[in-house]
Amino acid sequence: MSKFAILLGGGLTVTRRLRAQIKGARVIAADSGIAHAVSLGVVPELWVGDFDSAGSELVLQYADIPRQAFPAEKDATDGAIAIAEAKLRGASEFILVGGLGGQADHTLGHFGLTLQLARGGFPTILTSGDEEAHAILLGETELDLSNGVRLSIVPFTDFVGLDLSGVKWPLVKRDVPLGDTLTMSNVATGPVRISLREGYGIAIAYPRHD
Repeated sequence: MSKFAILLGGGLTVTRRLRAQIKGARVIAADSGIAHAVSLGVVPELWVGDFDSAGSELVLQYADIPRQAFPAEKDATDGAIAIAEAKLRGASEFILVGGLGGQADHTLGHFGLTLQLARGGFPTILTSGDEEAHAILLGETELDLSNGVRLSIVPFTDFVGLDLSGVKWPLVKRDVPLGDTLTMSNVATGPVRISLREGYGIAIAYPRHD
């Protein structure tokens, strides 16, 4: 079983934290996500997609990388195809690199992928370097965040029995309806611990640069 970094086509800021997160990971690039390989100092073992957004220069630059080409008219995104291939290769956890920013539909889709993977037993981080998203599921979740990092928790269903500690404004056994902004714009005071009795959502953090 392996940790896989999936290179997606969104914006990316390379930080020390991001380099630590992908250390030792196997890498698969999804279409234009291959452009992040140089700045991260990684060599993908596979490049997948319809290559409609990669551009001819990237195709020439990475001609030696094994490729799987798919038609533009398909029933899955290039990122989802890369994730499926990683699972076939023994993936046990994921870092979806370059998965935030850009088109809103793709970002929301990546939130859904993050939740789907986590609910299926695959720990997953969605990151742009500047911004991270983590799935919040039933039970306990701990986020390794340093003091002063801004944090929001967005319910994707009604939250029941939310406990939140390691933050400036903690909560105990709070119910947070879908669409409520109670859990927006908190601040970490160290590692953040989240406990949830019912519901699921996404925690979005803004780690400070090194």
